[in-house]
Amino acid sequence: MKTSGFIEASDTDPSHSVSFRGKGISTKGIRKWLVPGLYAFGFLIWIFFFDEGISVLSPWLPKRAALQMRTPLHMLAWQHFFIVVVSTSLAVVTSLLLGSLVHLTQNAELKSLVLSVSAIGETVPSAAVIALSVPLLGYGNLTCMLALYLYAILPVVRNTIVGMETIPYSVREAGTGMGMTRFQQFLHIDIPLAAPIILTGIRTALVINISAATIGATVGAGGFGVPIISGIRVYDPLMVVQGSVPVLFMAMFADKSLRLLTSEEENL
Repeated sequence: MKTSGFIEASDTDPSHSVSFRGKGISTKGIRKWLVPGLYAFGFLIWIFFFDEGISVLSPWLPKRAALQMRTPLHMLAWQHFFIVVVSTSLAVVTSLLLGSLVHLTQNAELKSLVLSVSAIGETVPSAAVIALSVPLLGYGNLTCMLALYLYAILPVVRNTIVGMETIPYSVREAGTGMGMTRFQQFLHIDIPLAAPIILTGIRTALVINISAATIGATVGAGGFGVPIISGIRVYDPLMVVQGSVPVLFMAMFADKSLRLLTSEEENL
């Protein structure tokens, strides 16, 4: 029976009920990704409409030197994205291979060696790595990418090893009881269960590289470091802000997105 403004549960079609629940889950998922979406929106607005905003605000801004950026912000964004993604991706692949090798061999000496060598990237300042790489690789993106690659290895390889070490032995015993080989256990048990911790390491490495990539402008690399370094040289705070804000948006987007992915992996 229906009453004014209300529908009893007995009058509703089950299919409609399931559909409603599905929509509720979808809405929750959208809300969860709202903050990263706002970061991405702010990033796009900044890189495509910065000049228009400055022209509107120019009467209230202090007088600046007549310095014009030769490369538009959206091109600098692509350069920055390329440098960070390539260097971090190569570091992730290297780290996963090293961490998996340590886990499969269960060799304590190999583990100590891998962690010690990986730590070199973080103990040596990125500026020093860039400076030492110039005679070998010259000026440009490659020198910057080498420094970022070395910087990103330790967080990922460390979390890969730790993530696989924390898997309960009883879970592996269950896999053995099901007739799984050691390699099958590695693929179907070790990697999925260690994924949240590995993603945390990738998040750390990615956020570090997004900000550290700005140093590459000192050796001719592209990206948002170009207006930052140029602004420092000519004492123009607005140019520094022009390059710093999109880096901030990128870092916050990457951090929040990977945090959400990590929480989803943990809930599986």
